[in-house]
Amino acid sequence: MVVEQTPAQAGEQSRIHNIGYRNYDGPRLGRAYARRSLYSQSLRGSYGLGRSVKSKVLPMLIFVVMCVPAAIMVAVAVATTAKDLPVDYTRYAIFLQAVIGLYVASQAPQSVSRDLRFKTVPLYFSRPIETADYVRAKYAALASAMFILTAAPLLVLYVGALLAKLDFSHQTKGFAQGLVSVALLSLLFAGIGLVISAVTPRRGFGIAAVIATLTISYGAVSTVQAIAYEQNSTDVIAWLGLFSPITLIDGVQTAFLGAETSFPGGVSPSTGEGVVYLLVVLGLIAGCYGLLMRRYRKVGL
Repeated sequence: MVVEQTPAQAGEQSRIHNIGYRNYDGPRLGRAYARRSLYSQSLRGSYGLGRSVKSKVLPMLIFVVMCVPAAIMVAVAVATTAKDLPVDYTRYAIFLQAVIGLYVASQAPQSVSRDLRFKTVPLYFSRPIETADYVRAKYAALASAMFILTAAPLLVLYVGALLAKLDFSHQTKGFAQGLVSVALLSLLFAGIGLVISAVTPRRGFGIAAVIATLTISYGAVSTVQAIAYEQNSTDVIAWLGLFSPITLIDGVQTAFLGAETSFPGGVSPSTGEGVVYLLVVLGLIAGCYGLLMRRYRKVGL
């Protein structure tokens, strides 16, 4: 209902118009539906689905780059009647860590930085959705997108190995170990990427910061490990691996998943050191979630 007053008759006469507004009387789907919708929308956005063609180019290109080497390896194994694949399932993501890092750097800021830049976060919280719902949906969406990215080439390897008639039990065990490894990697990298990206509303700054964090940490750890190996200080090589995300995953899968280490000299963490690696990985994942909750605690961002 709108009350209208004419300038000449202000204060003397008012007109009431019925413009037909009605209260919403449809179903109220609640927080669970809103959380699922945000997760689905964020997951689709991680591959550019539902967005412009330009937004699809990079994530789809990275996905192809991840899968092509696996397809080539399968073709070689089939053509040469090899008895095993050229690379272990647990090693594939380590070899293509630069591609994975590029994906995290490009999609983590896209997931959260734009909401901060355009002040849409308070709009999310104006509906029946809370801070925990937003953080969980965004975290789960990016982790799921990364798992798809890293598990797809492993599936290509596994299917190719079965077509090449390699040992079923051995390949199935290796495939399962690889899935566990990339699941941990996806959770860890997604958390780190989102925490860094949530600091700034500028997508470019977020991309640069994520790339720098992942690249510099791995380069520094690998360099110091190589120096320690050359100086016969092999006892510290395993402990140095705690200071880089990718070497953390390498240490966990070496200690518990039967993977070959990429540390200098083939030095691998012992079972006890592997427990420390696993605790650090889980602690970082929990810490990233906690930092995201703290970051989004205030609605007026």
